Amino acid sequence: MTRRTGRRPGNPDTREAILDAARTAFAERGFDAASIRGIAGTAEVDPALVHHYFGSKDQLFLAAMNFPVDPGEVVPKVLAGGQDHIGERLVRTFVGVWDSPAGAAGIALIRSAVSNEWTAKLLREFITTQVLRRVLDQLDVDPAQLPLRGSLVATQLIGLAMMRYVIRLEPVASADPEMLIAAVGPTLQRYLTGPLPT
Repeated sequence: MTRRTGRRPGNPDTREAILDAARTAFAERGFDAASIRGIAGTAEVDPALVHHYFGSKDQLFLAAMNFPVDPGEVVPKVLAGGQDHIGERLVRTFVGVWDSPAGAAGIALIRSAVSNEWTAKLLREFITTQVLRRVLDQLDVDPAQLPLRGSLVATQLIGLAMMRYVIRLEPVASADPEMLIAAVGPTLQRYLTGPLPT
């Protein structure tokens, strides 16, 4: 009996091997520096198999994060209508996703990120590259301010997620979504398009 050499063929373990390699690559190198070829090499598969299982690098990252909602489908709805009221639309979309059954995966990610640096790195990359970059790139603001604006938006959204879904601080935990949209939306609008302190 001869032992097979070369790349791992497609089998039930291949998908998980690719996901494990992808999680490590995204956590260690970040989304932009991680490559399909490098991930395939670590997983010992042909890069074509990565594309076969996951399609694009964005889709692979989404699968690696185990996040049930594709920001590529959600963010365009937030951007529709221009910059006016984008803060409210962002909160409405965020709360709508997290209040749905799909939000359970996001809650699990936040819980894990608090105590696990590896998960925190993945979540940071996900928020930065898959959500904030897609929104910020469409704004008519000084490009030098984009990192600060994105970080400020993230503090509000992740803080809201922590208080509403993880810690369950009342009255935020049971608040009507429209109240949260009215309360948090203007703050996000200022972070996204308003003047920032220098």
